[in-house]
Formats: sequence, structure tokens, C-alpha cells
Amino acid sequence: MALEEAFQIIEKRLFDSIDVAMDIDDDAIMDRIQEEICDYARENPLDVEERIKLQKELFYSLRKYDVLSELLEDEDITEIMINGFNHIFIEKRGKVSETKWHFSSKEKLDDVIQQIVGANNQVINETTPIVDTRLADGSRVNIVLPPIAIDGSAMSIRRFSKEPITLSKLIELHSINEEIKEFLGKLITAKYNIFISGGTGSGKTTFLNALTEYVPEDERVITIEDAAELQVIGINNLVRLEARRENIEGDLEVTIRDLVRTSLRMRPNRIIVGECRGAEAIEVLQACNTGHDGSLSTGHANSSIDMISRLETMVLQGMELPVMAIRKQIASAIDIFIHLGRLPNGERKLLEISEVIGVEGEDIKLNKLYEFDYESKGSDSRWLKRNNLQNTEKLLRVQE
Repeated sequence: MALEEAFQIIEKRLFDSIDVAMDIDDDAIMDRIQEEICDYARENPLDVEERIKLQKELFYSLRKYDVLSELLEDEDITEIMINGFNHIFIEKRGKVSETKWHFSSKEKLDDVIQQIVGANNQVINETTPIVDTRLADGSRVNIVLPPIAIDGSAMSIRRFSKEPITLSKLIELHSINEEIKEFLGKLITAKYNIFISGGTGSGKTTFLNALTEYVPEDERVITIEDAAELQVIGINNLVRLEARRENIEGDLEVTIRDLVRTSLRMRPNRIIVGECRGAEAIEVLQACNTGHDGSLSTGHANSSIDMISRLETMVLQGMELPVMAIRKQIASAIDIFIHLGRLPNGERKLLEISEVIGVEGEDIKLNKLYEFDYESKGSDSRWLKRNNLQNTEKLLRVQE
């Protein structure tokens, strides 16, 4: 309690004496913090550990993201959830728990929110109370302000590994096994069009990124994302495109759909769309059907079958077509569906790999190639091979 009181007193002195909006370097800020700590300690003795802790927290308060800064430095934390100024939850190693941290006031949380949003030239207020943005390290941020968020400002920060996660790393994490890794490598090299589905937090973006390590380095790759997160491995001829929302300077919105259309004119060998959420699905399917083999994308769904239904709905958002025509487009465009999920203990797993056979009757027929076995206890024996790949034309083409 004494340390918290010291923090509040010194913080107030610093804010009264420093204009944090001015262009003052970090060393000058740190010098002022140390001076104020020394002044305070003359009448209120502090040991070395307390001084170091105060110095760190005061610097975060003035220069970075206050209490969030320490959480953002912990690479094991994959999600930070803020429910009002006095409740901060984290996800660490698949487990969600409440932290001891909290903002000193509602106003301090609002300051941090404005700092995050302003850094990306966006605006958030009562008129525009919902914003999707990102931090400098690529972490994805969603913010909702009152009165939409009833109990105070809510912010979710989805974090990503600083080092790209490879398929070998996914084996270490028991998300896949060696046999599946080799099979996926063959599919990517042979330019099968692959769509990855899964629920929120199932690891779709991470998995998509890992697959790119098998893309031949001499190919030209275009990545298209709502917020840039992919860390494509080993490709020099790479163009990264990011959608843009309308901002306070009057810049018009550029959608994923706009970017997919533009990418077709950029001579790509492959197009990678971070996530299909709406009408852009029709352009993604058309790209796969017009010579851009090896394209990859992801989408939210509870199974591969559910992903097909969602794709149909997304296409209808952008174009009025008969359902059977859409199903034929999907069956022609996508070769492989991969479904990811999370187990009750928080572990992320590849749950299913299915091959698209075609349209039979009124439905798209899938050939299940691999399936996760919930009953098995072994780490490598938990994926059962159900059937062989039927469409081997692309594999044979590569072998020739």
C-alpha cells in the first residue's frame, strides 16, 4: 500500500512538471523519474527493490501503456483482456486468469486507449465507440467504449510470437505430428488450394503462417490482411497488403475485397488472404479458379462442413448467385479444408484434414484424410489416417 501511495504522489508530480505530449526522449524522462524518486525518498525511505519497481512503473505510466507494458513484455501471454480499469485478465499457456494489475483510474485507461488508437491515425469516441487496430509489434487490438461497454471500456489484445512459428514448432507443441507435417509440405509445394477453419483462438493465423515455410522461395506471394499479422517465411518476392478503414483525415476505406481484386493484377503466384469474413469470399474463390493455385485463406467455423456453409453465406453477401452455382465454385476452387480447434485444457490441435471431391447431388462431398482421436493418449498416435488422397494430379505434376 505504501508503494502504491508513493507511485501516486510521484506520478502526480511528474505529470505536473512534464508535458508528456512533447518530444522528450526516454533518457530525459528516466532522469526526471529518478530525481523525483530521490526527492520522495528523503522523507520516505525506500529500499533498492522498491526504487527499481517504482522507476519501472512510473516510466510505463508516462511513456508506454501503463500497467499493460509489463504484460506485453511477457512472451508467454497470448491474450490480454481488460474489463474496465480495475479488471485485467490474461491467457497464458491456454489458461485464462485474472491478474493483480489494474489501472489507477478510468481516466488512465482512457488515456492508454487514445494513445493506442492515435498511433494508428484512428479515432474512438462515443460517436465511434468500436475500433479494431494494432500495436507496433503487430498485436491485434479490439476496443469498445461506453455506453456500448456497460461496465467500462473493454479492450482485447491478441498477441503473436515475435519469431514465426514453424510446422516443426507445432510438432513440439503437439498440435500436429511428423506424418501430417510431411503431408502438408507436399500439399503446399504441389500448390493445392487450402482453406483453414476454426473457432476464435484456435490458432488459424499461426497455422497459416507456418504453412508458408513450404512455399518455394522463387514464387511471388501477395498477402492480404485486415490487420498485418502474417510473418511469411523465406519469400523475397513478397507484397504485403493491409485493408484500411476510413480515418479522421478523410482517407477512404480500402476493403479486403478491393485488395483481392487489385492483387490479381500484380502477377502473383499465390494469394494468401489472412481471413475471409464477408463478400471478399467470391473474389478469393475466383482467384483460386483462375490460375492462382496454391492460394491460402482462413475463416471462422465449427467444422469443415460448417465452413462450406459459411462460405456460401459470404459469397451471397457480395453477389446474388444460385446456391448450386456457389457450391460448384467452392468445390472447384478449394482442394483441402483443414479444421483447427482447442481442447478443454486449452491446447490447440489440428482436428481434421479433408479433401474436396466435388459436388454430388446437392452437396459438396468431402474425403476425410486425417482426424484427431480424442480417446488416444499418445502424442504422435492421436491422428488417425482415414482415407488416401484421391486427387493426386497436382502431386504427380510436381514429381514429374
